[in-house]
This record gives sequence, structure tokens and C-alpha cells, in this order.
Amino acid sequence: MQVHLIDGTYEMYRQHYGSAIRDREPPPFAGTIGVLSSTLQLLAEGATHIGVATDHVIESFRNDLYDGYKTSEGMEPVLLEQIPIIENALR
Repeated sequence: MQVHLIDGTYEMYRQHYGSAIRDREPPPFAGTIGVLSSTLQLLAEGATHIGVATDHVIESFRNDLYDGYKTSEGMEPVLLEQIPIIENALR
């Protein structure tokens, strides 16, 4: 049995900005394409279970301690709109 747990938000950033290094300007859905591609690669390599977690806006004591904690503040719209697409694609 091969089990993988993926930080989907981190992976989306990595794929988006990684393509920016190669292409200067990443395609609009580079993060989504990258996350789906890497997930399919894990399946091709024999993964039996894959879980992908993404960040969501939450309210906790940390919001009082750190401005902007788990908010979408400062997140590029092109990235923000990809989170629900990734979540729906991986269901």
C-alpha cells in the first residue's frame, strides 16, 4: 500500500511559480495543471491512496495574533480561483 498526503495549496504555488521560472509568465491555470499532473504521476507509480488538503479561510485565536492568518489577503486572484477547481477535480 502506498499512501500520499499532499499539501494542495503549497503544491499549487510550487507548480504555478515553477512554471513562471521556465516561461516567465505562467499560464492562467499552471497550478491546477501541475497539481493534477503530479497526482496522476503518483497513481501511475502505484499509489493506492492519495489525500490532498487545501487551505481555507478559518477563524481562530491565530487571527488575533497574526494579521492575515489564513485569509486570502495578498493572494493573486489567478491562484485563488484555482483552489475550488483543484478540489473539484480531485474528488
